[in-house]
Amino acid sequence: MNLRMAAATTSRAFLYSHYYRSLPFFFPPFSTASGLPTLRHNNLRNPNVLSTVKCFRSSSGRPNVVEILEERGLLESLTSEHLRQVCTDPNLPPLKVYCGFDPTAESLHLGNLIGIVVLSWFQRCGHHPVALIGGATARVGDPSGKSLERPELDLDTLSRNTSGVTNTIMRILGGVSVLNNYDWWKEVRLLEFLKDVGRYARVGSMIAKESVKKRLESEQGMSYTEFTYQLLQGYDFLHLFRNEGINVQIGGSDQWGNITAGTELIRKILRVDAAAYGLTFPLLLKSDGTKFGKSEDGAIWLSPSMLSPYKLYQYLFSVPDVDVVRFLKILTFLDMDDIKQLESEMKRPGYLPNTAQRRLAEEVTRFVHGQDGLDEALKATEAMRPGADSKLDWNTIKAISEDVPSCSFPYHQVLDLSLVDLSVSSGLLDSKSAARRLLKQGGLYLNNSRVDSENKRIEPQDIVDGKLLLLSAGKKNKVLVQISDT
Repeated sequence: MNLRMAAATTSRAFLYSHYYRSLPFFFPPFSTASGLPTLRHNNLRNPNVLSTVKCFRSSSGRPNVVEILEERGLLESLTSEHLRQVCTDPNLPPLKVYCGFDPTAESLHLGNLIGIVVLSWFQRCGHHPVALIGGATARVGDPSGKSLERPELDLDTLSRNTSGVTNTIMRILGGVSVLNNYDWWKEVRLLEFLKDVGRYARVGSMIAKESVKKRLESEQGMSYTEFTYQLLQGYDFLHLFRNEGINVQIGGSDQWGNITAGTELIRKILRVDAAAYGLTFPLLLKSDGTKFGKSEDGAIWLSPSMLSPYKLYQYLFSVPDVDVVRFLKILTFLDMDDIKQLESEMKRPGYLPNTAQRRLAEEVTRFVHGQDGLDEALKATEAMRPGADSKLDWNTIKAISEDVPSCSFPYHQVLDLSLVDLSVSSGLLDSKSAARRLLKQGGLYLNNSRVDSENKRIEPQDIVDGKLLLLSAGKKNKVLVQISDT
């Protein structure tokens, strides 16, 4: 449909969308430009969604989500202060809020989690969250915060990434509608787009955007493809506002230029003022200004197939004291009074080190992977502690296997072998004398159980699920012995 014709029917579209938005936690039967059904997930039984929100309530009964975000350090900028009133106005229906996620990898990472958290806060306060997968925009690549142009993705990779990112969002954020901007972009014709949309985009304003200025000043410069990204994202907001009744876009602080490109297109093409809003949140950074969410091994992924719940838990557990309170505010849904109590306890004598970090790790791991994922992480953490009472099994050891050196021996070579000999042949200790000395000191463990006798030999019941042995020298040095059939 010609975009000018679409503008003429705006009022009818608004009436349609407002009718559906007046129904609490109900998503209209969205359709796409291609006529294909959109992907949705309305699992409102998700405990992450239904938890009680103790916060700023208005006469409408809806908590003031903007003030909540501001108090927790999750608010960077607003396109209009009017959003503070709109989000709680009893005469207006709940907001429809979207956040975009380009599928540049098979999983989202910890840096993306803050967008999901903000969407969840809107949801907890009675509004309708929408996740937009950038199946089209990922083919271009967002230049924001990047010094080089993103590598081009082939269609198979893009499809695989789209599926992975969608599954991650739906698993974490119940009750969210997931759309893909490729559904409408594949129907857009270039000449029509330039005529009906491009004429409203001022080159001077586009160049003035921070993400563009930085790249133009760099040695690598910027391609025309990347330069158009803000116009593509701006059109997404226009399309969603007009066709789906979505009136708020959220994103990281580096998305400000892209978000305002959308609010400007809505104002100019649809000729409506104070109807579409943008909100940005701070990027996830450590106190030293570096990105939080990367380890020596790479990104901290949110998909359990790419990073185990145990590893996510351990990464969060290692957050320094200087950062932990801020991360509790922005990455968890703990009551602010509880966070202040933890902060106060950290300053008192007798504070048990890492108590706040443990709470952060538990809350975030549960939000990302559910209670089962947290239980798995806690069990694996316990398994890493020599002398632990928990019984080891294959799944628990598998969760920690990447963090522990390993070796492999045939079953017949290990059975009836002395633990002293195995400690040396596995590489845990350098010599038999060192093994005997450590054993006498009470520091040698088999499957987390202390061994006291030099005569201990490996028995069939020692081999975990017939596949593994875990040897420990003290608390930190471990070796995983994998048992093969031959």
